Amino acid sequence: MKLDHTDKQIIEILQTNSNITNAELASRLGASASGTLERVKRLENSGVIKKYVAIVDAEKIGRGILAVVSVSLTAHKKNAYDSFITQIEKLEEVLECFHTTGEEDFFLKIAVKDISELQQFLIKKLTVINGVDRVKTNLVLSTVKSDTKINF
Repeated sequence: MKLDHTDKQIIEILQTNSNITNAELASRLGASASGTLERVKRLENSGVIKKYVAIVDAEKIGRGILAVVSVSLTAHKKNAYDSFITQIEKLEEVLECFHTTGEEDFFLKIAVKDISELQQFLIKKLTVINGVDRVKTNLVLSTVKSDTKINF
């Protein structure tokens, strides 16, 4: 989808504040409310805007232990990847899953309440997935940068 200057402005504004009213968005663009709403709907329907979320402080809700876990599979075949992905999508501890190049096949961002829960996740949920060969876990000491905004 080709984005014009106004589309990019809409995206920039909504990435900073998705709770803005359509009237306020239109005012900031210097455009009509109906035209702005139409553009936003087009961006949503085309998948450019995937969803709107509240970003929660994991520590404040008892999920302050973050880990980055790399996973290598035993087989590098489509059905092995598909099976792994199907299982990972069911695990609530997994915030993000990245299929990557390199030595490891996947990187997972995990949020749990404590080290004991992380241990249980690794032993009882992750390593029992058929096809998992190696798992390496790194604890996050601090988050230096965390942003959801993608700039043009």
